[in-house]
Amino acid sequence: MPTLSHLITRRHQVLPGFGLTLGFTLVYLSLIVLLPLSAVVFKTLSLTFAQFWEIVTAPRVLASYKLSFGASLLAAGINTVFGLLLAWSLVRYRFPGRKLVDALIDLPFTLPTAVAGIALTALYAGNGWLGKLLEPYGIKVAFTPLGVLVALVFIGLPFVVRTVQPILEDLELELEEAATCLGAHRWQIIRLVILPALTPALLTGFALAFARAVGEYGSVIFIAGNIPMVSEITPLMIITKLEQYDYTGATAIALVMLGASFSLLLVINSLQSWSAASSSSTDGRKT
Repeated sequence: MPTLSHLITRRHQVLPGFGLTLGFTLVYLSLIVLLPLSAVVFKTLSLTFAQFWEIVTAPRVLASYKLSFGASLLAAGINTVFGLLLAWSLVRYRFPGRKLVDALIDLPFTLPTAVAGIALTALYAGNGWLGKLLEPYGIKVAFTPLGVLVALVFIGLPFVVRTVQPILEDLELELEEAATCLGAHRWQIIRLVILPALTPALLTGFALAFARAVGEYGSVIFIAGNIPMVSEITPLMIITKLEQYDYTGATAIALVMLGASFSLLLVINSLQSWSAASSSSTDGRKT
């Protein structure tokens, strides 16, 4: 006669047996993820360390690293601030067009990146709607590193908003009311009550926006201008190497980006674990 533990285990086995499920998972993961990544590593191993170092530290490549990582870091920081403000407005206030604004936040998710790049270029070019207003003040956006930053802010904003928004919705107003009754000022409530609860979500949103921006290509390539040593991003350097049939050079640069992506993935997973642990400890104190 099956015990209670066996019945519970059997009830939760929605998919077929563990062996079949694990085998399918490993095969799928190998074909879709591991084999392509292994090809990048093995192709790069055909280079000597001196050759590899010469490729990944070339002045033009280093300039692309500086632009890609620097603009991605700055864009993620901007998105963290304004994403928090936008999420706060959507959660705490009711205003005409709120649902439309909430739906438009997901536009960078659904819009093809090439379309986004062309639209931003047309908007910020010298004869564009915004470009012709900014250029008289000496502000040129399209075909400059500033244009790269604008594109990365555009594609990264939803990551912060959608990460912070559910945490704000679950944040109890009673905590703020209790702090007010105890004599706390508005900024004290924000600093001591709200921000500690939102910090894990903000850091996770920052990491996700940064990771997306580092590998972005389609929405950046049109507005960047692709001027050597000025507005070339690292994904473009990889494409350039491939067009020159320099596959080992392309994989060497891609390996550097791969290492950065794995580091970001580790940070994101750590932040998510921290967020889950913080939520669990908060729930435990409430009970």
